[in-house]
Amino acid sequence: MPHLIDTHAHLDFPDFASDVESVVERAIAAGVERMVSIGTDLESSRRAIALAERFPAVFAAVGWHPGHAEEAPDSIREPLLELARHPRVVAIGECGIDYYRLPSKSGGSEADDARVKEKQKRLFIEQLEVAAEVGLNAVVHTRESFEDTLSILQPYASRVRAVFHCFVGTPSEMQRVIAVGSFVSFTGIATFKNAATVRETLAATPLDRFMLETDCPYLAPIPYRGKRCEPAYVRDLASVVAGVHGCSVETLAETTTKTACAFFHRLS
Repeated sequence: MPHLIDTHAHLDFPDFASDVESVVERAIAAGVERMVSIGTDLESSRRAIALAERFPAVFAAVGWHPGHAEEAPDSIREPLLELARHPRVVAIGECGIDYYRLPSKSGGSEADDARVKEKQKRLFIEQLEVAAEVGLNAVVHTRESFEDTLSILQPYASRVRAVFHCFVGTPSEMQRVIAVGSFVSFTGIATFKNAATVRETLAATPLDRFMLETDCPYLAPIPYRGKRCEPAYVRDLASVVAGVHGCSVETLAETTTKTACAFFHRLS
């Protein structure tokens, strides 16, 4: 059975509180030999590290999600640096820019939007600075904010590579990510019937420039859509992705695992 890696899971979320051990066991049985549990704030990052200490197959990424930027302190640099030095931490993130739920969409003002955007940008830059300092790459979240996300990342391209997780952009956007030395990652969305554009981008992405992820507990692939997602389902995603690329699951697994291990270099 070819080995796979779930490069983006949220195993610290309450959805897994009652059975995380079984979830990890099912993943390993399905050939998903390693999982990266992603932090969304400092406490979530600490929980991810605790899981990585508990399970040899689990590693952690530490960071602050842009959707929670308003709750962040003025600076997270020092505590994030401390977390990032843990040997089981393989990346900074998830970090980035997200304009999907700006205050104006729920009754706020344009001034509120501007304030939140500025806070997100500062938080993203600070995390990229930490990534450069500790020699780790970044897991990037972008939603309705591609141009701003890429423009902030570009000055760091020589020091920090990024994976644009849960990528749903166009082929041309994917090419721009690759052009700065970064990667994209695909979720169970690639299996959805209404996701033709995602599959078009997937087909256009070189085999060695993308990774696989679940973003669990969200985005379960077909045939589990609508249910809780978990890392074992990377195998179902891999079957569809291999079909889109016209290669064997074995070739896909070997290539995406090699890419992930080079990107998250502490995985090795």
